[in-house]
Amino acid sequence: MDTARGGGAVAASGADALAAYAADVLGSVRRRDQRARAVGWLERAVLDGGAGGGVPRNLRYFVNRSPWDPAPVLRRIAERVLPVLGPQAWVVEDVSFPKRGRLSVGVARQFSAGLGRRARCQVAVGVHAVVPEASCPLQWRLFLNQEWADDAERRQQARVPVGIGHREKWRLALDALDQLAGWGMVPPVLVADSAYGTGTAFRAGLAARGVPHLVGVHGELTVHPEALRPAGSTGAGRGARGLPRYREAPWSVRAMAQSAGREAYARVDGAGPATRFLALRVRPAGARTRRLVRDAAVAREGRWDGVLPVAGLLAEWPDAAPAPSGFWLTDLPERTPLPELVRLAGSRSRVAEDRVVMRDRLGFGHYEGRSWPGWHHHVTLSTAAHAFTVEQRLG
Repeated sequence: MDTARGGGAVAASGADALAAYAADVLGSVRRRDQRARAVGWLERAVLDGGAGGGVPRNLRYFVNRSPWDPAPVLRRIAERVLPVLGPQAWVVEDVSFPKRGRLSVGVARQFSAGLGRRARCQVAVGVHAVVPEASCPLQWRLFLNQEWADDAERRQQARVPVGIGHREKWRLALDALDQLAGWGMVPPVLVADSAYGTGTAFRAGLAARGVPHLVGVHGELTVHPEALRPAGSTGAGRGARGLPRYREAPWSVRAMAQSAGREAYARVDGAGPATRFLALRVRPAGARTRRLVRDAAVAREGRWDGVLPVAGLLAEWPDAAPAPSGFWLTDLPERTPLPELVRLAGSRSRVAEDRVVMRDRLGFGHYEGRSWPGWHHHVTLSTAAHAFTVEQRLG
């Protein structure tokens, strides 16, 4: 059976395998007619490669209007696919869906990671399990900007549930991780790009949840060298005035990484011949970082000694560049080998590759409706189709 890139022609026995798979993951869909239509949708996607345009009317109705809960389906998909993947990491990644008009749920002129620019689109936050050979989505969160959250007429037309409003993408990512944790699923390490990792609150949220992470950051993020300690008052007062403080100005991570010199960087097998990497130890700085660290320490221990925690800094310096241009912060142990850090940092590329497959061969990018329930039904069925191909290839 050739399902190496999803969709397409599947051997005859694939129909039986798909039927058994669908019976399992769709077990929470109680009505027989709903399950039958869900199976029909999966057959079009996986066996015929036909989940795009021209979807029969009964299947469109099933996706857009039929009242079934996608959450238990996603849970069962995750329960099946995680043991098959044995993932090295989970990846948080945005995905955008170009759309015309203004009535499709969540559509707005906003930044599209896929296009690399602002465009009229829907944007969702996905959590994916990843190994070098494959990836699979585990959770989705559709982003609503403030304009959508405040537009009662469009919300009603799109059937956005009461209580759903604007929520920053990094909070949506943490919400998705919380739901997965409630199902007993936690990441071995969480990887995200700089749109997430630069945010101090996102990194603090991961730390508070005990989620190991390696996240991209902007080069302007500030840090202190690991060896630096705060100086000043060591009085017993528990307020900010009684704490030692860092007297030296912090460095940007770009300046810190460049100060090591190109000769300190090493090539890593599998990362390409035209780039080098370096791992350093730093203390993330800034007023927001200091405040979050202080509050966490006081909540945990009743006081804070003023010392900022240590993090790893992974930096990339391409041969053709005059300075380092890629940066990641991590709380993984200092002994973590450099090739392992580089491999984790590159795991997002697997998600991007599989997203193209889901879009082009499994109907992921071809949702024809406008509603909140319909969008979630559609991405759940697309995830089920992709997870099936992963199971067939790796299981």
